[in-house]
Formats: sequence, structure tokens, C-alpha cells
Amino acid sequence: MRRLDHQNIVQLKYFFFSSGDKLKEEVYLNLVLEYVPETVYRVARHYTKQKQTIPLLYVKLYMYQLFRALAYIHSFGICHRDIKPQNLLLDPETSVLKLCDFGSAKQLIKDVWSSGCVLAELLLGQPIFPGESGVDQLVEIIKVLGTPSREQIRQMNPNYQEFRFPQIKAHPWHKVFRNRTPPMAIDLVCRLLDYTPATRLTPLEACAHAFFDELRDPDTRLPNGPLPPLFNFSQQEININPTLNSRLIPAHLHGQQTVTTSGNVISSTNSTPINASATGVNTTGTSNVNEKSITPTNHTTNTPPPSVLPTTNMNGPDEDNLDEQTTSGDSLNKDRS
Repeated sequence: MRRLDHQNIVQLKYFFFSSGDKLKEEVYLNLVLEYVPETVYRVARHYTKQKQTIPLLYVKLYMYQLFRALAYIHSFGICHRDIKPQNLLLDPETSVLKLCDFGSAKQLIKDVWSSGCVLAELLLGQPIFPGESGVDQLVEIIKVLGTPSREQIRQMNPNYQEFRFPQIKAHPWHKVFRNRTPPMAIDLVCRLLDYTPATRLTPLEACAHAFFDELRDPDTRLPNGPLPPLFNFSQQEININPTLNSRLIPAHLHGQQTVTTSGNVISSTNSTPINASATGVNTTGTSNVNEKSITPTNHTTNTPPPSVLPTTNMNGPDEDNLDEQTTSGDSLNKDRS
């Protein structure tokens, strides 16, 4: 975490070691993290209780920042492996999202599938693939995506090539989501939730997707003020895939980008650098707060029609172990794309 310096990743302020209360030979690593008061999970739950979904602009804003954070950590060869709404911290005043909880982080594998599940959950108002176990989840995934081909199984996990799956046709994506779901949102989901890891979008490619074009519109504003900084790319980000830069940087900012002495890129219309200052610290990166101020400010929505699908967790077919599950039931997938 000391290597990571990005506005969409919770900041490590300090760390120290301590011994156990009962067994002195036990040593604990304690992390002091930037204080961020809310989570996407609590915001989504608030809307669910009101039988509503998060306004689409906020879905775009949260997911864009998540993909930007993932692109950044993946550029270091780091995978989070536990992407879920509970690990997406929010500042309700600025709508800045910060990725936290790197306890499951590994090298070389990616988080794209899990992010697709988060996007689908925010659009549906509930998780997309239900299941109490790995097998239950896999059944729900097949109900939507259809039975994976032998080649898809080989690319996910060669050890399962001889496993016999029930032959089920894919469910049309437009029937999975509500009628009012934008086609670009559905297109992005299906490009993320692909059995074949190599054909899924990368996080930076996801940022460049047309679903996020509204964020690149200079006239787009939140009900309580301007959007948070979204295009202040660091040199590390600029170098990830230079062919995408013309799509990532809005047309009205072309030619207005400058690199600061710290390696941050800022625009002349928004001089906020990529390093965000913290409002406080705690030991978990989250906090217990009252229900007030957890919703996007001054934004009303209509009650959506009921969803087509029931509920599930974040992660899908596991390329490491198709039967693996955690005690919380939300880490079945470890992407290699």
C-alpha cells in the first residue's frame, strides 16, 4: 500500500506492529488509514429500502472511479481480489470513491469480473448472481451467460476441462435488466462479464467506454455542485495504454493537460492534483456513521419496476478453483484478464 498514491485509493497514513494480548509471540500489523465516512454498499442499501436504484449519473461516477483505481493498481501488477460495494468507500460531500481493504491483494491477476458484478448490482438494485455456495453461484451464472464452451473452461481453469456442465442457452442481456436500462450500460456489463478472461475489457478500456461519456461532457454537474476530479491522470496512468488517451481525456480538455513536478497531470479547468488530502484517520478505512447524508445530495428518482433476477454476490467463475468460496461468500472469482 505504501507504493500506491492515487485519489481513488484509500491512503495509508501509518502502520505499526503490536504483540498479542494472550500470546506474546503473535505479532499484528496495524494499519492507520485515511478516514472516509461512507460506502457504496450503504448508499445502495438506502435506495433498496426505498425500492429505488441509485441514480444513473452516480452509477457512472462510482464505477468510473473504481475502474480508474483498478487500472492504477493493475499497472503495478497488483490485484485486489475482493471488489464489492462494502470495499468502495465514499465521501458523500464530494462523491469521491476510494478503494479499500487490500487484505486479499495478489500479484498478476485482475478484478474485472467482480467489477462487472458491482455494476450489474447497482443497475439492478440487487446482486446479479445469487448463491450460498460456489456451486449455487455457478448455476446462477450459467442461467445468465449460458454453459461455457470447452475452450472457455480451459482458459478459466484447465483442471476443469473434463467437467460436465448442464447445457443451457444464454439469457439475453436486455431481459436481465429493466427496460429503462441504457443500452450502453448493458453493453459494458456484457463486456466485463465474459467467461474468457482475455476478452474482458481492461479497467482503462472500461473508463473509455461510451457509458461514461456523460462524465466527459463539460456541462455535466451533480445536484450539489461540480463533479469530482476525473481526468487528472498521473504519468503512471497516461503510460498504461497511450492509445486510449484521446478517448479518456475529454475533447474540451485536449491541449490543456500539464504534468506537475510530482508527476500528476492536471487540467487548466480543474487544478486539483491526483493526491487527495485526508480529513482524518482510522484503523479500518471505514467508520460507523448515522444514516444521514449517505445518499447523493438533492437527487430524486422514480421507483423502478421490479428486477428480473434475484440476488447474489460479487464474484463469478473462479479461474483458480471453481468450487472455492470464502466465509463471507463474496470471493469466488480471481480474474486473470
